[in-house]
Amino acid sequence: MKLLENKIVLITGASRGIGKAIAQECANQGATVLFTYLSSEEKANALAAELSAAGVTAKGFRSDASNFNEAQKLVEDIVAEFGTIDVLVNNAGITRDTLLMRMTEEQWDEVINTNLKSAFNLTKAVQQPMLRARKGSIINMSSVVGVKGNAGQSNYAASKAGLIGFTKSIAAELGSRNIRCNAIAPGFIETEMTEVLDQTVVESWRKSIPLKRGGQPIDVANATVFLASDMSAYITGQTIHVCGGMLM
Repeated sequence: MKLLENKIVLITGASRGIGKAIAQECANQGATVLFTYLSSEEKANALAAELSAAGVTAKGFRSDASNFNEAQKLVEDIVAEFGTIDVLVNNAGITRDTLLMRMTEEQWDEVINTNLKSAFNLTKAVQQPMLRARKGSIINMSSVVGVKGNAGQSNYAASKAGLIGFTKSIAAELGSRNIRCNAIAPGFIETEMTEVLDQTVVESWRKSIPLKRGGQPIDVANATVFLASDMSAYITGQTIHVCGGMLM
């Protein structure tokens, strides 16, 4: 039996990068994979077709996770069609990097709303079907930057640190109902976004990591599958660093 067989998984922001890898690996482990996207309908349709071809049910929903009402309607629509939601992966995230002296209010608000408020929106929405089922796993995508901070990323660091505190609080609130909440803090993960960076800089980052390589999206996806599965049934309120030893 596959690790996520008979589980319905909702992933926000899954049309590319880490989110796409999570969707693919959840499908490989037998889950019904539902995911949100905002910008590229073409990529979303391609992902849904790819996952469906692998023999699982998959569907994309155009929905802005940072919008409270859209998040509520998304969950209502999913429950009406699929019955419940077993796993929520709050993965939607953006960066608007700049030094604080240059950062605009809009750049601050965009990052906080997309990275942190979206987790509030979706978690609040899915708690109702999870409470009825008396089970569930909520996984929040944080970052090592949320643990150690980083110059030029005060908005991003604040949002990712906020997710860790949010995770611990939700774990405490919902644990008695067998609903778990954990966070994953990726380090330097090589995606489409890092391909455009100066390769000399990228190589210096790799050398500074104890495992001497950047992470791959599948590394984060594997940790997500573990936390989504019953293998982690006694783990809640934790932050798992997927960073090659960058933080120890």
